[in-house]
Amino acid sequence: MERTAREVLEATTGGLAPHPGANRLLPLVARGAARRETLAALALEQRLVIAADRRAFHRMAERAAAEEPAAEPFFTLLAEGEELAGERLGTFAEACGVDEARAAAYEPLPGCQAYPAYVAWLALNGAPADVVLALSANFSAWGGYCAIIAQALRRHYGHSDEACAFFDFFAGPAPEPERRAREAVQAALDAGRVNEALAHRHGRLLQAYETMFWTTLWELDRDSA
Repeated sequence: MERTAREVLEATTGGLAPHPGANRLLPLVARGAARRETLAALALEQRLVIAADRRAFHRMAERAAAEEPAAEPFFTLLAEGEELAGERLGTFAEACGVDEARAAAYEPLPGCQAYPAYVAWLALNGAPADVVLALSANFSAWGGYCAIIAQALRRHYGHSDEACAFFDFFAGPAPEPERRAREAVQAALDAGRVNEALAHRHGRLLQAYETMFWTTLWELDRDSA
C-alpha cells in the first residue's frame, strides 16, 4: 500500500529524533547554570544563522518553483518565518548585553556555523521534496529546545516575554508549515520523486550539525568557567 505524506513525514521525524542527551548545553540553561556570556554567544550565533537560512530558503523557493512547484510555498513560508524570527531575536540579544558594536566585532564559531553552511548546500544541491523531509525532522527537535530555553530564560535569568519571543516563536505549534510540508511531500510522492534514503541522509547531517552547534556553545561555557 502506498504511504501518505503524513506517514513519510512522521517516519522521517521519528527516525531522526536526536538522543535525549545530544544537546549538552540545554540542561545547563534549563537549570540556570549556563553563563550569561554563553547566552550572548547564542544570540550572536543565531543572528548569523537566521540571516543565512533566510537567504538559503529564498534560493530553495526559487529552485522549487522551477523544479517542484508544490514545494515552493513551504520554502517561501520558511524564509518569511526567518524574517519574523530575526526581528524577535534582537530583543533577546539586547537582554544579553549585545549591541551593534559588539555584534559587528563578533567572530563566529565554526562549530555553530556548520549548520547554516549545510542548509546553504542543500539550497543548491538538494531535491526540494527531500529537503522538506530533512528540514521538517530537524525543526521538530529545534522547537523542543526552544520551548525549554524560553521557560528557563524567564525562570532563571529574569528575561521578559519580549526577550523570550524568539524562542516562543519556534516553540509554538506550526500548523501552516506542517500543512505545506505535507502538500509538498504528497505531490512528490505522487510523481515518484521522493528519495527517502537521501532525505534521511540530509536529515542525519542536519541533526549532526545541530548537535555541533550546541556542543560548541557548551564547550565555550565550560572553558569560560
